[in-house]
Amino acid sequence: MKKTLQFGALAGAAALLLAGCASAAQPASDPADSAAAPDGPRVAVGYEGGVLVLGGDDYANLGEFDSEDFIRLNSAGDGRHVMVTTSKGFQLLDVQQPQLTDLVVPAATAGHVVSHGGKTVLYDDATSDTTIFDSAELATAGDALPKAEVVPGVTAHHGVSVELEDGTLLTTVGDESGRTGIRVLDEDRNEVASNDECPGVHGEGTAKDEAVVFGCENGALVVKDGTITKLTSPDEYGRMGNAYVSENSPLVVMDYKDDPDAEGYLLRDIALIDTTAGTLQKVALPEGVEYTYRGVARGPADEAVLVGTDGKLHSIDPATGQVTASLPVVDPWEGPAEWQDPHPSIKVAGSFAYVTDPADSELVVVDLTKGEIAKTVKLDHIPNEIAVVG
Repeated sequence: MKKTLQFGALAGAAALLLAGCASAAQPASDPADSAAAPDGPRVAVGYEGGVLVLGGDDYANLGEFDSEDFIRLNSAGDGRHVMVTTSKGFQLLDVQQPQLTDLVVPAATAGHVVSHGGKTVLYDDATSDTTIFDSAELATAGDALPKAEVVPGVTAHHGVSVELEDGTLLTTVGDESGRTGIRVLDEDRNEVASNDECPGVHGEGTAKDEAVVFGCENGALVVKDGTITKLTSPDEYGRMGNAYVSENSPLVVMDYKDDPDAEGYLLRDIALIDTTAGTLQKVALPEGVEYTYRGVARGPADEAVLVGTDGKLHSIDPATGQVTASLPVVDPWEGPAEWQDPHPSIKVAGSFAYVTDPADSELVVVDLTKGEIAKTVKLDHIPNEIAVVG
C-alpha cells in the first residue's frame, strides 16, 4: 500500500532544528533591489560553510547563504530548486529567487537524490525510506512542502531509488554488513522482481527507453522492460558505482575500479554499457589521464565529458571510449586525500559544461558545441560541489 505524507509540519520542525547550523542569510546582492532576476541557468556552488548562487550571462553572484561545513548539492529536477544535503535532511535552495528556504525534508542520513519522469526521489540511508515528490508540485512549493509518498525501507543501508514513468519503483537492497542488489516494486509497492547478484550496489542512471543501470563490485545490473540482467566485469573485481547517462542514448558510461586495495580516489579506466546490446566494455584512458567520480558528465551530443588530472576536458565517444577532443580548462591536479575534499567537478546543462577549479577559486564555463571556454568566473570561496538548474 502507498503511504502519503504531508510534510508541512515536519518541514517547520526541521527548519527549527536547522537554525543552529544554517541560516538563510541575505544575498550578496538582494534580488528585491533589482527589477527582475536575470535570465539563464543558475549555478549553485557549495563551499566550506555555505552555498552561493550564480546566474545571468555574466554568472554574477546572486546570493550567498550560510550552511554547514560540508554540504552536497543535487538538482531537484523541478527547474527551480537544488537539494542541499545537510545533517538534518534535504533543504530546498530556491535558485530562482534565490533563497535558502526553511523547507527541509527530514532525513537522519540524507543520501541520493534522483529525478526522472517528473518525480523527485530522495533516499535516507539511516532508514532506507524513499520519499517521492511530484516534481511539478515541488516547483510550486510556497511556505510548505507538497504531499509526498514515503516507501518504507526494509533494512538500512547506503542506497538509492528511482521511479519509472509507469509508477514502478526500483530500490536497492542491503544492510549494515553490505549491499547486495535491487528490488522492483509495482505501483502498489508489491515486490514483482529482485536480484541479489550485485555486491556493493551503488548509484543508478536511466538511459534511453527507461533502461536503468546500477553499479556492482563485479559488474552492473540493467533493468529494462521488467527484466533484470546482470552484466559481468572483465575483472574479478571490477567496481562501478556511478552511471553517467543521457535519456536520449542507450549507451551508458560508468566509472571503473579494478583494484580493491588501490589507495586514493583517482581512476584510470571507464566502463561502457550498451543497454540495447547488453554489453559491458572496460576502456583505459590515455596515459596520464585520471579522474574521480565528480569529473564525468554527458554533453549535448550524448558524448561523455571528463575532467582529467592533466587539467583537460576530454570529450569521449560513449560507443568506443575514444577521446575525440581535449581542451585545457584547469591546471593539472592531484587526487583528493578524502573524497569530500575540493577537487575539479563538472556539471552540464544544455550546451555548456561548468567546471570547478578549487586551486584558483574559479568556475570555468565551457561551450561544448564550440569547444572553447566561454567564461571564467572568479569566486570568493574555494568551490566544492556544484549543481546546475536551467
